[in-house]
Amino acid sequence: MTVENKVVMILLDGMRPDGMMNCGNPEVNKLLSESRYSLKAQTVWPSVTLPCHMSLFHSVDPDRHGTTDNIYMRQVRPVKGLFEMLHRGDPGLTRKKSAMFYSWEELRDLCRFDRLDRSLMINLHTNEDCDEELTDEAIKYIKDHDPDFVFLYLGNPDETGHKFGWMSEEYLKSISKGFDRVAKVKNVLSPDHTLIVLADHGGHGRSHGTTEPEDMTIPVIIRGKDFAPGEFGVDVNIKDVAPTVAKLLGAQRAPEWEGKELF
Repeated sequence: MTVENKVVMILLDGMRPDGMMNCGNPEVNKLLSESRYSLKAQTVWPSVTLPCHMSLFHSVDPDRHGTTDNIYMRQVRPVKGLFEMLHRGDPGLTRKKSAMFYSWEELRDLCRFDRLDRSLMINLHTNEDCDEELTDEAIKYIKDHDPDFVFLYLGNPDETGHKFGWMSEEYLKSISKGFDRVAKVKNVLSPDHTLIVLADHGGHGRSHGTTEPEDMTIPVIIRGKDFAPGEFGVDVNIKDVAPTVAKLLGAQRAPEWEGKELF
């Protein structure tokens, strides 16, 4: 491993592993064949979008970071998140260039904007093509600026699940379109890039947020030179992702983080 690694993380909101495997897009199996993965990874409870994202980026449970629904709560005892740790530039380490492309405004609270070199939000509720536009903007930024870390959030699977139901035909089509976008990004990455594809939570019926397996089980897929293809031999949790990204990029992990590095 070298510190020249770059990381792109793509999250498909509300994507169940079985939804991914049954969406009919050949890019799914192609990516799995090239990646280390778990189709049994666990998210945190409550399995709701903002708490799950806070845990993804801060590597602690919701009862530690304090956001337990889709309204951000300022942390009483702050835990530094992944963006903050990449921005630090500790002695002997170079500050990392980070960007976030997203369609759900509440994600703005994942970090302070001065920790980002590029941030773009296109509202999911007013632009049905936002996922495609955000993907194109992320690709352009990767090509033009060679950032160290890019987070691309694709919100349509969750939106479709709430509207039509998880595992509905419309939901599966939304995941398939999401993997078309994953493939577009993958095709522009260099051998030094690690690609992470995952979800924040699953869903059942037309909702999520419970401890039921359909809500709590997520896929975590990592493609890169440090990850031999095949299934992870350890249990994987959403809290493991931030420490893994930090290690890939040669950055410090926050002392409060609870997750483990996955390599």
